[in-house]
Amino acid sequence: MEPDTESFTRPAIVWFRNDLRTADNAALVAASRHAAVIPVFIREDCSPARPLGAARSWWLRGSLTRLTEKLERLGAPLHLISGDPADVIAQLVKATGASAVYWNRRYDPACQTADAALKTRLQGTGTAVESFAGQLLHEPTRLRTGAGTCYKVYSPFWRALEASLEASPPMPLPAPHSLGRHGAAAGLRPESLDNWRLLPSNPDWAGGIAEVWTPGEDGAQARLSEFLEHRLSGYAERRDFPASASTSGLSAHLANGEITPAQIFHALETSDNDASAADRSKFRKEIGWREFSWHLLANNPALATANHNARFDAFPWIANPECLSAWRKGLTGYPVVDAGMRELWQTGWMHNRVRMIVASFLTKHLMIDWRDGEAWFWDTLVDADPASNAASWQWVAGSGADAAPYYRIFNPVLQGEKFDPDGDYVRRFVPELAGLPAKFIHQPWTAPDHVLRAAGIRLGDTYPGPIVDHQQARRRALASFQSIKDAA
Repeated sequence: MEPDTESFTRPAIVWFRNDLRTADNAALVAASRHAAVIPVFIREDCSPARPLGAARSWWLRGSLTRLTEKLERLGAPLHLISGDPADVIAQLVKATGASAVYWNRRYDPACQTADAALKTRLQGTGTAVESFAGQLLHEPTRLRTGAGTCYKVYSPFWRALEASLEASPPMPLPAPHSLGRHGAAAGLRPESLDNWRLLPSNPDWAGGIAEVWTPGEDGAQARLSEFLEHRLSGYAERRDFPASASTSGLSAHLANGEITPAQIFHALETSDNDASAADRSKFRKEIGWREFSWHLLANNPALATANHNARFDAFPWIANPECLSAWRKGLTGYPVVDAGMRELWQTGWMHNRVRMIVASFLTKHLMIDWRDGEAWFWDTLVDADPASNAASWQWVAGSGADAAPYYRIFNPVLQGEKFDPDGDYVRRFVPELAGLPAKFIHQPWTAPDHVLRAAGIRLGDTYPGPIVDHQQARRRALASFQSIKDAA
């Protein structure tokens, strides 16, 4: 229900969620037609959404700070309030006389259910409510196969989505030039962001993260511009090499709603650089994988907790706290795995190729349940996305939609030698191995004693030996996979 013309003289409420930006924000643009705008971000007491991990909470603090500053300059300060959104927004409507409430849609099924209930409740009191698309390039529940079902394989999904985008290219909305300010209302008590305690303390483990990332809409646009100008060219060839810094680094900004896929696609199409068609196509497909992940989650609410392929319910995972701890700390004895896990801890992010390597190692070398890895990533990644994180872990484990075959077991030595041939990535994040020649850096246990001594390495002391043997682990994983095939 849209407001009538007369109601535009009354204020409108904009409920910010995973859309912490002013540009390409359809809800904010709709509210800007009103005489005054009341932006609100609610810290939900009992959210239907998955609670943020520690790294995302750190990012949220910075993102809300930047959004507050931008909205203040536009004339409408952001109100921070804790509570049940149904109660908070109803109280705001009553206290401010707002005639309309606007928000951008969420696609987690539990959130959609909660939003639909709130919309019905508000409309029952005569308040206009309107929701908008914008977080994705498509509406996950609407894109369907010829048989009317959701897509379960990425390639046909991407072909269908890309065809729709070519027919109707997404055009991002500009930010409003100004927003009318609403005066203070009785009973409206905005909270202090400092009191939400989103930053770590005792100890403050976020120093390395803060050195790498700049949360906020402006940070997102700066990173996009830098990528298009300096790193898009050659992307298709270099994106798998973690030492080359050739990826976009936009995933955290997307996860926090500081930039939209429409903005990225529009900038990609209008940018003037020497990137090849292959570079542009490969980057578009990476954004497409995120879209596919949301398509899966919207049609499978238990994506983060239940095997997409029910056959894996019988898989004989091994509970091994010691190995899980070694994996988390980057002490497995396999340098590329350890470099990835330490990059994650130090920066809140990990290169995508290395994410596949460490996930394969956990699930197939150590036989530890993919959900344990997914939960660790959820807590430590600044770009932890409820759809992409779960879908990608299931893809690697073999239990997901369009999954990698379980028998595809990455050899961490060969993966390191192929994608970090000079060992630069390992040397950066596993500095105790920095003195090793490239010939041995991905398998230090094969280095002669004199080479280890010259590099200052004592295996089992300054750096661990492998916690599992690759060939033995591979045989065990394949036998386990065969066991669930035979039982099917």
